[in-house]
Amino acid sequence: MTQSTVRTVRFYEEAGLISPCERSDGGHRVYRKEELSRLELVLDLREIGLSLQEIKALFELKADSKNQVDASRQICERLQARVDELQEKITKLRKLRSELVATIGILAECSGCTTKSFPQSCSGCDVIEGEDMPRAVRLLWS
Repeated sequence: MTQSTVRTVRFYEEAGLISPCERSDGGHRVYRKEELSRLELVLDLREIGLSLQEIKALFELKADSKNQVDASRQICERLQARVDELQEKITKLRKLRSELVATIGILAECSGCTTKSFPQSCSGCDVIEGEDMPRAVRLLWS
C-alpha cells in the first residue's frame, strides 16, 4: 500500500518508527491506517534527505518536550529549516530544468546538421555559437 518493499517496512519497524497492531493467522504483520500514514511520512522525509535519527527525533519531540509551546516551536523550527532547504533545491531544479529543456531544443537542431566534418565543424556553427547559449550546450557540445 505504501509502494515500498517488505524489507523497507521491516527496517522501519525495527527502527521503532512503526509497529504492527497484530499478526494474521499466517504470521503476516497487520498495520493500522495510522501506521501506514506514518510510514508514508517517514518515506517522504527520507526522500527529502532527513536521516533516520532526524526523523526519529521529530516523532519523539512532542513526548520529550516540557510543554506544548516548546514542542511546537521545536518541530516548527526543524520543519522550517527543511522547507527552506527544499525551496532552495526547487529553485535550483527549476533553473536546471529550464537549461536542460533549452539544451534539448538546441541540440535537436543539430540532429539535422548535414556537415561532413563532425565534430570539428561545430565550431563556427550559428546554432551553437550564440552568446546566450545554455551552459549545458557549451560544455556538452562545444
